[in-house]
Amino acid sequence: MKQPKSYYECSECGYRSAKWMGRCPSCNEWNTLEEHITQSAPSASVSRGASVVLGENRAVKFSELEMPEYMRSLTGMGELDRVLGGGIVDGSAVLIAGEPGIGKSTLLMQICGVLGQNKKVLYVSGEESSGQLKYRAKRIGVSGEMLYIMTETSLERILAECENISPDFLIVDSIQTVFSDSVSASAGSLTQVKECAARFISMAKTKGVVVLIVGHVNKEGNIAGPKVLEHMVDAVLSFEGDRQQLFRVIRASKNRYGSTNEIGVFEMTGEGLREVENPSEMLLAGRPKNISGNCAVCVMEGSRPIISEIQALTSTSFLSSPRRTSNGIDYNRMYLILAVLEKRLGLRFSTCDAYLNVIGGLRLDEPAADMAIALALLSSMKDIPLPDDLIAFGEVGLAGECRSVSAPEIRVNEAVRLGFTKIILPKKDASRIDASKLPEDTEIIGVGGIFDALKIFSKQ
Repeated sequence: MKQPKSYYECSECGYRSAKWMGRCPSCNEWNTLEEHITQSAPSASVSRGASVVLGENRAVKFSELEMPEYMRSLTGMGELDRVLGGGIVDGSAVLIAGEPGIGKSTLLMQICGVLGQNKKVLYVSGEESSGQLKYRAKRIGVSGEMLYIMTETSLERILAECENISPDFLIVDSIQTVFSDSVSASAGSLTQVKECAARFISMAKTKGVVVLIVGHVNKEGNIAGPKVLEHMVDAVLSFEGDRQQLFRVIRASKNRYGSTNEIGVFEMTGEGLREVENPSEMLLAGRPKNISGNCAVCVMEGSRPIISEIQALTSTSFLSSPRRTSNGIDYNRMYLILAVLEKRLGLRFSTCDAYLNVIGGLRLDEPAADMAIALALLSSMKDIPLPDDLIAFGEVGLAGECRSVSAPEIRVNEAVRLGFTKIILPKKDASRIDASKLPEDTEIIGVGGIFDALKIFSKQ
């Protein structure tokens, strides 16, 4: 049976078909099937030769293995080093992904300015000209003595230049623009992205070069290209934030050499990204006073406590299905808390539009924010402002109970440091707090559920 000369592959999910279709039957996306030329299979002699080469790799006793001493290089940006686990590990491959215009290239250029002082850095750009890169570097004050710039999209030429200058760091911006002559598919396709990434990672592992790869995201917010790309690299960093907001957040969704719970907070300025070492103070700056529907919350991002502000607004709805909008809080979590408040407290949220917002563009995924969300909704519903010096945290269950959270002592200390004197937390966690070590005006309020939280409004 003759093998077809070409096939069609979906650029979103990798589904293959012998003929073109307008809609992919696997992921249901339109106009994503791209034509690829079928490559001839290797001959038997080549396959046998490859097996001989592979056979030279022998097994080693576990007792004879040596413990590698992984060395880390500091990027000069403490927030990024925190997310990576203390710096970039030599010989590792890091994938950085984010929305267009979020600041990925600016971040990498600032890293080059620090690393290029005493280490050889090769910055390869397939999206910008050398003049554009020079202009950005001048704007943010980057002048690395050992920084090399290359505007190229051919994989073979990039690897040849790496052989020529032997860099310590290789930055590829972006992997979707690089193509290999040995692959017939177009640049940015699944095959090209996988092949080019595999070659870069192989160089990182064999020669100890640190490879930083920039990846695009699709319209759903996921990293574009094959999912196997995320499995191939050592760390996957997500650059989050709204381009209309000043704050940017870096999260690690994968890290072989560190924790995935830490985050790094930056502020976008005219001179580049500036580290925010104390994000709580900046997030609370400009907080309105004596306004209903406003409650502070303390969440844990790794080992760091961050105090943010949750705002809620409820208004009478004239629609059969009231409007629900959530920004920075999971949409389904908002529905869950609204249902608990309506069922357990008898409040008619079903006749109101409800809006939730987290100030600063942060996204709160921790269940400890439940109590603050519930108090903000109750405050807006009753139009009774909460005390400006009140902060709350705790997980709310379906029965309306308030369950304990992790690291209550750290959260309380952070709240006290920023001037909060009324701290609402789960009753079980309140018993673990040593009030003698806190200021005299600090009031620890342990609550067993949302019923106890109603007493706060009765005192207003």
